[in-house]
Amino acid sequence: GFRGFNVLSGRREPTYSAGDLIYVKTVKDKSTIQVGDPITFILNENLVVATHRVVEVDTEKQVFYTKGDANNTVDSSPVHYNNVIGVPQFSIPYLGYVAEFIQNPPGMYFVLAGGVALILVVFLPDLIAKRKKEVPPAHG
Repeated sequence: GFRGFNVLSGRREPTYSAGDLIYVKTVKDKSTIQVGDPITFILNENLVVATHRVVEVDTEKQVFYTKGDANNTVDSSPVHYNNVIGVPQFSIPYLGYVAEFIQNPPGMYFVLAGGVALILVVFLPDLIAKRKKEVPPAHG
């Protein structure tokens, strides 16, 4: 029930910094989310994801009003219950930079090349040794 997300901006500082990797737990019953809880949600139709703190709950309209910890004002659009992904449980500093790097070129290519190199380092000595055993010695 956990999903990882990269923090791309400093709007959540000091709680989360740019480059942090946060792990978000899915919340099935949105009515359990309270004022003061951070939530991760789908921000817009482009599926941009944000994590901000709940500053007001409107249970009748089923929306949350949110604000980034480093922001001075409440977000302009409320977050509907259906757009809530979950509640952050913990974060790992700087790991978001690593995750972002390996998810996109050229980092993805470095990881793939590293994987191929590792496979070669592990299996190549065995293949060479096996091949030497199969080749009969030359008789002169």
